[in-house]
Amino acid sequence: MSYEMKGTVKRLFDTWKSETSEFYKREFVLTTAEQYPSDVKFSALKEKSEQLSNIKEGDQVTVKFDVRGREYNDRYYVDLNAWRVEKMGAEAPAGNEGGEAQPATADIPPAPAFKPGTPAASDDDLPF
Repeated sequence: MSYEMKGTVKRLFDTWKSETSEFYKREFVLTTAEQYPSDVKFSALKEKSEQLSNIKEGDQVTVKFDVRGREYNDRYYVDLNAWRVEKMGAEAPAGNEGGEAQPATADIPPAPAFKPGTPAASDDDLPF
């Protein structure tokens, strides 16, 4: 299940890299924009951490994330894994960053209304 949270980036941590594997992550803290603001720490894993390269402290962002839980030595941990971080009010990126393409609807004229019982327009050359 995925969630979304909006707020201001309070702190960006340096990228952490594993010494034994190819794993790396970058953590950041978001201050929510609610009546009673709270600071929430997120992790951006591997290639998702590259989204934070154009984000700086003080930017207002929207974070889409998943909640992950695990048990280790009879203790339970919860991680908030950010999979999309977008600046609020920013225009869409120039390339397709893995998102779905939006159709251009501004140049498409509306379809004519269908009226049963009326003959079709005679300006087409189709035989049926």
